[in-house]
Amino acid sequence: MSNITLKIVVAENSVIIRNGITATLKRLPDLRIQPIEVHSIESLKECVRMDNINIVIVNPAFGGYFDVAKFKAETSATSKVVALVSSFVDKITLSKYDDTISIYDDQETLYGKINSLQSLPKKKSEEDDEMLSSREKEIVVCVVKGMTNKEIADNLFISVHTVITHRRNIAKKLQIHSPAGLTIYAIVNNLIEISEVKKNLI
Repeated sequence: MSNITLKIVVAENSVIIRNGITATLKRLPDLRIQPIEVHSIESLKECVRMDNINIVIVNPAFGGYFDVAKFKAETSATSKVVALVSSFVDKITLSKYDDTISIYDDQETLYGKINSLQSLPKKKSEEDDEMLSSREKEIVVCVVKGMTNKEIADNLFISVHTVITHRRNIAKKLQIHSPAGLTIYAIVNNLIEISEVKKNLI
């Protein structure tokens, strides 16, 4: 098995198909894959901007119509963008993607395509990895859990003013200005488990 983790985003309107692709990716042999599910164009853009995503698997009908060229221009994405085909899509549209995957592909076919696409972006430097301090990471987790500034202050035994200052610094460092963006950041950087996020959304 490869000791390099491939980060693959699955952007699909249908939660059933999205979950199915994610489950299949996790079962592919000899590949270490971290799948990330997104259900909106905004979440997809934030996810790609903030982390080294290797492959984006996206339904051409995602968000109504997924414009590959516009997406790459707006995010400066270096990720491979793969069309997830679940119905008829014309050849001109598909030609804009790096490759295609059909929902009817078997595991062996999917493995071959992912294996051939894995062109990893340059690793983040140690300085990037340590972009946030330990305290800032704690605050990110608290925000993702839905805590207010007052609750964060009480939980970490600091003042509300200090919390606000930390949050301002976090937004400046990461260029992320929404709880949804911080949630994706926390998940892909292993600051919080997806199960914890789902629990807080119930």
